Amino acid sequence: MMKIDCLTKKQLRDYFISLGEEPYRGDQVYKWIYGKGVKSFSEMTDLPAKLQEKLTHIASFTEIRTLDYRVSTNDGSIKFLFLLEDGNKVESVALKDRGRITLCISSQVGCRLGCEFCTTGRIGFIRNLSCGEILGQVIEVERFLKKSEDTVSNIVYMGMGEPLDNLDEVLKSLEILTDDDGLGFSHRRVTVSTAGLVDKIDKLFEISKQVNLAVSLNATTDRVRDRIMPVNKRFNISNLMTKLRTLPIQKRKRITIEYVLIKGVNDTLEDAKRLIKLIKGLPVKVNLIVFNPGPGSAYSSPTEETVQRFQNYLVENHITAFLRKSLGKDIDGACGQLYAKYNIE
Repeated sequence: MMKIDCLTKKQLRDYFISLGEEPYRGDQVYKWIYGKGVKSFSEMTDLPAKLQEKLTHIASFTEIRTLDYRVSTNDGSIKFLFLLEDGNKVESVALKDRGRITLCISSQVGCRLGCEFCTTGRIGFIRNLSCGEILGQVIEVERFLKKSEDTVSNIVYMGMGEPLDNLDEVLKSLEILTDDDGLGFSHRRVTVSTAGLVDKIDKLFEISKQVNLAVSLNATTDRVRDRIMPVNKRFNISNLMTKLRTLPIQKRKRITIEYVLIKGVNDTLEDAKRLIKLIKGLPVKVNLIVFNPGPGSAYSSPTEETVQRFQNYLVENHITAFLRKSLGKDIDGACGQLYAKYNIE
C-alpha cells in the first residue's frame, strides 16, 4: 500500500492524477495530514465518500508509536522512545532551554559512520527512516507537548544516524517541514547536521528554502579525526574545508562547526589554534560540546578549566564560540548518547 504521508505536495498531486482524480485532491489530503494532523481518510470531510473508501484500500499512514518517554530532572528536557512498524526503535529529544524547545530528531535506525564518541554508532547501521518516520517524530512530540501548551520552536537533524546518508528521505522531509501548508517551520529554525559527507552537501543547498548546516568536525588533524571519525578516511579535513568554502551560504546565515571536546584527544590550545586556521574566512560559529560518556566509553570529559580555556582562546581570537549545554544528560539524551536500547516494562 502507498504510504500517503511519505509524499511531498507535488508527489501527492501526481499520485491522485494516477488514480484518475483531480490534482487538487492531493492538496486537500496534504493539508489534512500536516495542517490538521489527521490520519484517517474518513475524517477528511472535503473528500467524496467514494474516494475516502477507495483510499482506505490502496493507501495507508506511517505508524510510529511512543513507547516511553523520560523527563530530565535537571532541565526538563524529554527523551522519547518510538516504536516503528517493523519493531525497530529510534529516539528523539525535546531539549528545553530558556523557554525554547529544540527537537533533536533521528534520520536512521543506527548509523554506519562509527564515530567513536557516539553511542549510536555502536548499534551499527540497521536501516534508513522514511520521510513519514522522520516527520512522525515531530508530529508525535508536538502532540505530546500540546498537553502542557508547549510547542517545538526549532528542529535539528542531530539524533540517531547521519542525515546526508539518507539524503532523499531527508530532503523530502525538509520540504514538508518548511512548507506553509505542511508543518510550517521557518527554514531559519531548521538545522541539518553532517559528519562531513562532502559528496552530498551540495544537494542540501539546492532546496528552495535553505536550512541551516552544522558540520561535526571534532578534530584539527587527520590523524586524530581518522581515529575518532572514520568518515575522515573518505573525506579528510582539507576536502571538507574546501567544500565549505564553495557553498552558497545566504546572507546572515552561518555554518555551525560542532566540536566535541574529549579529554586528552582534541582539547589543547594547539587544537584551538589549528581550529582557528581551518575556519578562517568562513561564515561560521563554533558550538563546543563537552563529551558525554556513554556505557563502556573509552573516552572521558575534559575539566571545566580546560573547556573554558579552549573557548576563551577562540573568543579572544575573534571566533564566535558557544559552549553548548549538555541538556538531558541525566536521561542519556545529550549529544552522542542516543541508543534506543532500553527495555520497556
